[in-house]
Amino acid sequence: MANKEIRILLVEDEPSLIFTLRDTLESEGYEVIVSEDGEQAVGLAQEHKPDIMILDIMLPGKNGYEICQEIRSLKFTFPIIMLTAKDQELDKVKGLDIGADDYITKPFGVKELLARIQARLRRAGTYSSSNNIEVLQLGTTKIDLLESKAIFSDGKTNELTAREIELIRYLLQAGGEPVSRDELLEKVWRYEYSTNTRTVDVHISKLRAKIESQPDEPRYLITLHGVGYLLKTY
Repeated sequence: MANKEIRILLVEDEPSLIFTLRDTLESEGYEVIVSEDGEQAVGLAQEHKPDIMILDIMLPGKNGYEICQEIRSLKFTFPIIMLTAKDQELDKVKGLDIGADDYITKPFGVKELLARIQARLRRAGTYSSSNNIEVLQLGTTKIDLLESKAIFSDGKTNELTAREIELIRYLLQAGGEPVSRDELLEKVWRYEYSTNTRTVDVHISKLRAKIESQPDEPRYLITLHGVGYLLKTY
């Protein structure tokens, strides 16, 4: 049985699916908050601060993509599993790129969904337990991992996205060892298929510009060509 304290925000407008999922999740010991409207979902997330969100894409009001983007812009980092009847790769890439953690296509079995939920909660717990650092010091620059911003010695600040914070935490978890591009695609972006996307390269470049004093000559966020990326903390 799951811990009753784990709260799931279910954002879905199909009554039969709501009934089935709520019944299943509550029988597993989860607390379930339901939103049937895209406009309401973000407010419920702010009010209830769920541990995980199950988010349909096709909704009245705001669609799932818009909700996901807004959730991440508000710096919420809880896992988001998107539900949709679509099965095209492009839709999956879009959902993952804007901050979703997983993607499950309707129709699906409840056992599969439960397994996905447990996997995402375990991963979220790993980040939490292994990265209790709230402020990371990189030379004279402070990275506030809770407030999602880089603070330079001259007082200048750069806002960081939820994905950038997760990228920092994953590299930090590696303990100064390089992490391959493919591993980052799998673990941070959750791509479960081969892809030629330059997503990692683009995000690394943008993040470097936000946290390095001299982005063209990086001291901390290092690229090892043919190997991967590493975060030096000294």
